[in-house]
Amino acid sequence: MEDTILVDRRDDIAVVTLNRPEKRNALRQQDWGALADALDALGDDDSLRCLVLRGAGTAAFCAGADIGGFEAERSTREKVRAYEAVTGRAFAAAHTCRHPVIAMVHGFCLGGGFELALGCDLRISAMSGRFGIPAKNVGLFLSYSLLELLIDAGGKAIAAEILLEGRALPALEAQAKNLITRVVDDDGLEEEVMNAARRIADGAPLSARWHRDAIRRIAQPSPYSAAELEAQYDYADSDDYKAGYQAFLGGKKPAFKGR
Repeated sequence: MEDTILVDRRDDIAVVTLNRPEKRNALRQQDWGALADALDALGDDDSLRCLVLRGAGTAAFCAGADIGGFEAERSTREKVRAYEAVTGRAFAAAHTCRHPVIAMVHGFCLGGGFELALGCDLRISAMSGRFGIPAKNVGLFLSYSLLELLIDAGGKAIAAEILLEGRALPALEAQAKNLITRVVDDDGLEEEVMNAARRIADGAPLSARWHRDAIRRIAQPSPYSAAELEAQYDYADSDDYKAGYQAFLGGKKPAFKGR
């Protein structure tokens, strides 16, 4: 198989590129599996602090699933179940990665591409970004886990608009509806994203993990357990906290180790 998923390590930041520009980076089942494998491996790498997910070329971040593979990959209930098990791995790999993940979006970000971006921590878009999930045009159901990501970002009313109308939202409208983090000019997109990744990478990795987990936990309706409330103070036992406040007091830059 050709290299449809490329990984470029830049010190403690890894850039993952969806590499099918001739197909607007639309992915086949095997590509989703390769993406999941790559993200899982990078998540286990303690030398990394942040991942950036992008599309190759100038037309798209990811236009979703490759429609050329629908008959072979998604034409029966059994095939759909197997296909969604693979794509679900990719979405979960982005959403549950141990390191923060930034989606760097330009052009089309549709269907599975938008779902993938919703699984990332930050979504930074160029003005050319176009966001939507045209499930209604194919007659498919998004799945509860992906609906949760969409509703968590934009709310139920925006999720209904996205799925029932099926139109592609321009970047500024998507930002106004809380579906993406921020919008920049196309020429400045990579610089903006890499600067954001550097700010994340320079921070304490344990602090990033704790805050990401807490942000997601707050969205759940159940009350906090005694163990969860006590865990709020775990940071005080970490080497990173000691290094951080000692460096702050000394006017130096801390060297975080992730422990």
